[in-house]
Amino acid sequence: MTNLFPPAPPLGTPMLAARSSAEARKTIALRRSSSKRCLTEPGPDKTALDELLTVAARVPDHRRLAPWRFIVFEGNARDAFNARAVEIQKSENPNATEVMLADTASFFTRAPVVIAVVSSPNPTHKTPVWEQELSAGALCQNLLLAANASGWAGCWLSEWIAFSPGINQLLGLTVDERVAGYIYLGTATDNPQERLRPDVSSKIERWTA
Repeated sequence: MTNLFPPAPPLGTPMLAARSSAEARKTIALRRSSSKRCLTEPGPDKTALDELLTVAARVPDHRRLAPWRFIVFEGNARDAFNARAVEIQKSENPNATEVMLADTASFFTRAPVVIAVVSSPNPTHKTPVWEQELSAGALCQNLLLAANASGWAGCWLSEWIAFSPGINQLLGLTVDERVAGYIYLGTATDNPQERLRPDVSSKIERWTA
């Protein structure tokens, strides 16, 4: 472990219900994804990444199903995936242009580390699949926050590879699984600018009987 995060306490340890932290509030309030074009070496090594994934997995998870898993792409595995993805794109989309294929050929080499977060629900369990899928989404956000807090830039993408039957087969996904997102992690080559944010007040409704 890198000791960037405290270890999990023993099972049954009394936990604080709230942990007031000005630094955590600042991190959340100013969170910003980096552009996929602005990530480079270095990225988190195996030890650091394993710790990030461990921390990211502390998400709401009704009935403790852990309905998600990770597929990590590093080193030459990124080029191998890109090559296979190009062939799959050609077979699934005969209208794919050379520009589209060239973009696919560079997908996973845009960052030193890419993590596919796989939503892996149990459809036979009494916990609704929707709740299980939301847990995977929370994990993606947790991973980005944990990475940012550890000094790594990142972004959460889907693109066509998150919805491709051929890619799902390549990754060994089951019929009930799908990619919740691809998390790209590395070192930023440029700081992102603040973007337009929604007027949250227009999204708030206070219910009355």
